Amino acid sequence: KQLNTVGILGIHFYSYYHKWSPQENYYYCTEHTGFKPNPERTEGTYSKYSSLDDKMDGFHYYLRYIKFGLGRCLEEAAHEVRDGHITREEGVALMRRYEGEFPKKYYKDFLEYLDITEEHFWEVVDSWRAPHLWRKVDGNWELKHPIE
Repeated sequence: KQLNTVGILGIHFYSYYHKWSPQENYYYCTEHTGFKPNPERTEGTYSKYSSLDDKMDGFHYYLRYIKFGLGRCLEEAAHEVRDGHITREEGVALMRRYEGEFPKKYYKDFLEYLDITEEHFWEVVDSWRAPHLWRKVDGNWELKHPIE
């Protein structure tokens, strides 16, 4: 209703008109808008063009990985496999390398923003590890059923 009062009759997403393909969208943006990717890849995955302006986004994906066993690299690789940009084997290799990587670049900023200590952060993180997904081996957490 509020949108109608200012003359906006509806919201249209780009994907209503064009198939959403992150890799193809990246190519389009670099060619037509001057978009520049990060010089380094995004932590937790292999891409350089997603979530460039958000210090907290890496923690969203990391915490999702802890809670559900599914991280950012899986999401991006699965999309690229479905779109035919990479093979399943390439996706699995990327996941072995990057899936579950901790987003350390903005860790101090994250702790400061939440006003918590490192100890408290890890207590909360570990409290969300589901026993049917995780096990501790030699003092380190690992997924019980990683994608092979």
